[in-house]
Amino acid sequence: MDADWTTEAPAKDRRVRRSRAALMRAAVGLVGDRGTAAVPVSDIAETADVSRQVLYQQFGDRDALLLEAALDLVRRELLKGPLDGLSGAGPGDERASMLALARHFAAHRRFYRALLTSSSAFALNQALTGVFLPHNRESIVRLLGDRLGRQGVEDLATFLTGGAGALVNTWVIEGPEPLDPEEFTDRLMEIRSVVTDMITKESRR
Repeated sequence: MDADWTTEAPAKDRRVRRSRAALMRAAVGLVGDRGTAAVPVSDIAETADVSRQVLYQQFGDRDALLLEAALDLVRRELLKGPLDGLSGAGPGDERASMLALARHFAAHRRFYRALLTSSSAFALNQALTGVFLPHNRESIVRLLGDRLGRQGVEDLATFLTGGAGALVNTWVIEGPEPLDPEEFTDRLMEIRSVVTDMITKESRR
């Protein structure tokens, strides 16, 4: 019986991972194609070639699936390298990271815009804040050390992350078609330069 379990479990785990990945890809594709988060669960399940029951078992509901799909997209395309420069020392690295972020949101604009104009907007913003907050926290610690204290660093990192998130949201939702990642990156870099200069001057007092 133990031998049966050890051969069954890994196969089951692989099936679960495949079905989860298929559902998330289907969600991103359908929402992006249709420009709305109100995609029927049955359509997502059919596109992923799984049953609706599997979708409910693995995600609970459509909103949870869409949130996980968005986070999976960010993790796969941004967290495995492109964002490293946000907490690095070189301005060239920072711009490359900012540009990677801008290109990501531009490439998936219809998907993100659909979510940001739906009932999932708050949950998505909270989740993305959790993803990007550590990078801003590292930058602040690098510039100020322990000058602000733990709570001060956390407050400033949250403030900067929220402000940047609001700017990205506005760009994705209301920006011209097509979005221009280079132009938006220049805007982000200008703001980041001003904030960095202010923080650096404060740290030298």
